[in-house]
Amino acid sequence: MSNAIAKEPDRPSVAIIGAGICGLGIGWRLAAAGCRVDVFERGAAGREASWAAAGMLAAQVETEPGEEALLALNLESQAAWPAFARVLEAASGIDLGYRGEGTLVVAAHRDDAAELRHTYEFHRSLGLDMTWLTGGQARRLEPHLAPAVSAAVLSEKDHQVDNRQLVLALQAAFSRAGGTLHEHTAVEAVDVAAGRARGVQVDGRAVAADMVLLAAGAWSYDIDGLPPAARPPVRPLKGQMLSLRMDPRAPIMDHVLWGPGIYIVPRRDGTLILGATVEDKGFDRDLTAGGIHRLLEAAWEILPQIEELPIEEMWVGVRPTSRDDAPILGPTPIEGLVVATGHHRNGVLLAPLTIDAVSAFVLDGSLSPAIAPFGIGRFHAQGATLAAGGGE
Repeated sequence: MSNAIAKEPDRPSVAIIGAGICGLGIGWRLAAAGCRVDVFERGAAGREASWAAAGMLAAQVETEPGEEALLALNLESQAAWPAFARVLEAASGIDLGYRGEGTLVVAAHRDDAAELRHTYEFHRSLGLDMTWLTGGQARRLEPHLAPAVSAAVLSEKDHQVDNRQLVLALQAAFSRAGGTLHEHTAVEAVDVAAGRARGVQVDGRAVAADMVLLAAGAWSYDIDGLPPAARPPVRPLKGQMLSLRMDPRAPIMDHVLWGPGIYIVPRRDGTLILGATVEDKGFDRDLTAGGIHRLLEAAWEILPQIEELPIEEMWVGVRPTSRDDAPILGPTPIEGLVVATGHHRNGVLLAPLTIDAVSAFVLDGSLSPAIAPFGIGRFHAQGATLAAGGGE
């Protein structure tokens, strides 16, 4: 916990449910603006989806047909990342490991090249800035790519950040700004009276607050006290991942690398992340032989030099996935209750925009046009056209 600063008279007191990237980041901005902010986390801060992610800022390469609305949101947040990183590093004193080498998407074999070309043409039709490469050109960028890699697409604007450093930085910035963090403290319910959120129930006691932010990730649906129209339709989506250990003085790759069924993310400290399975198995935390085998096999097929690298860590994360795979942001039908959840695989990418837009709404009631289409009302409005999304 940190020492709380005095609340400014015109600033609301805020109770935040969830200490992931969204909860800590919004808490940091609100505390810095003079709010009294309490963040409640059922476990250790930032150790769920925020910790399990790979930190890719891949707004371009992950875009699929039907995701145009989400693409605009992702691109806006991606463009904000360099400035956001500088501000957070200054506020926290922690290096975020931001890297801008770009992302390579490769065809493992000639049979994959036609599908890659189709995806490339679709991305170009959306105005995305990408470059088609032959297999030889790709190997000049990443010499350890397999000889069978026949083609690739380079997306220079799709970067990466160390998501675990991001969590630590947000926690430090939040503490420095005067926020109070309550770890291993589960919120049992939101207190709602006369259509307004009045605070939260914690350990059988009421904690009053002028506003409540629901940012509990995959657990957001399970918080009691909410009517159906204010309960975000979020479910857990399991992902198995692992990391290998490179020599940081002689890494075998520098770009983020995508191939069929795999992404590979190099860190400056020599960590090489392989991910991730997508399994609709609720909160199951089991690592499976099949899941890990598929990741290693897919990675080896495009980067065979991983064969001699030691395994450093294996883990399971649960993505907070909404009914349409897009985030749920902003106000709810309950006055004083705000949500920031359901980011699916885009939680890290959307951090700058989510933090700025939701904080602004809490402070002055202004709703950013960027997040307006992604409110909880889209799931209840008759005939509403749902946004769709992806990214990790």
